[in-house]
Amino acid sequence: MQNPPQDYLTATNRSDPPLFERHLKAHRSLTNRGFVITIGFTAVALLLPLLAFLGTFALWTLLPYLGAALAALWYFIRRNDHDGTLGEHIRIWPDLIAVHRQNPRAEDQYWVANPYWVTTKRRNTKAVENYLTLKGQGREIELGAFLSSAERIELEEAITAQLNACRQP
Repeated sequence: MQNPPQDYLTATNRSDPPLFERHLKAHRSLTNRGFVITIGFTAVALLLPLLAFLGTFALWTLLPYLGAALAALWYFIRRNDHDGTLGEHIRIWPDLIAVHRQNPRAEDQYWVANPYWVTTKRRNTKAVENYLTLKGQGREIELGAFLSSAERIELEEAITAQLNACRQP
């Protein structure tokens, strides 16, 4: 994780607690124990048909391909596990909204704006239902891309309510 930009640090290093704070993480359904069970079951399922080829040259012909399939499964499950470290930290104060997005394979992203001018926008696209964005400070940022459609609706309602509260005198 790289260091945040100085303007983000200056804006968020405050003594007053935020009015709204939400830390969003991707749901991880496969635990380490589940990973071991999955790999073990797959290894047994791939090796079981090889029992018919014991003592033949065909066993040694098929074994590398089955090993490669098992190795590929291992690699892609672990890569998915690493990609699941994606997260967003949203904080709202009366005069500031700050979003920190932790990207697993890219630099972290930071965004700050005045909540008075920030708007939420939820729309359906061809690929994503209830696509959620925040617009302000000349930028539009995506929020909760890894959340379910219902979770994005709930998040939008909570943020909109807090932004409206910040606009009240």
